[in-house]
Amino acid sequence: MGLIWTLIVGAVIGAIAGAITSRGAAMGWISNIIAGLIGSWLGESLLGSWGPSLAGMALIPSIIGAVVLVLIVSWITSRTNK
Repeated sequence: MGLIWTLIVGAVIGAIAGAITSRGAAMGWISNIIAGLIGSWLGESLLGSWGPSLAGMALIPSIIGAVVLVLIVSWITSRTNK
């Protein structure tokens, strides 16, 4: 049950990051989960684990990390498509 909860929270974090960056419509649920989980790891590694926590993920650093990740990936994919 813990894995499912982690995937759900990762998807929500990825969806929030996609909505903040206005690139969420182009991302599917799998991409949202991946962005949320990797962004959570990135955010907590860089910013620490402060603020409210859900499913073992600090929400504020996780969202910040996911936003940074989505922006970087979007920038890289836009550069390669030109």
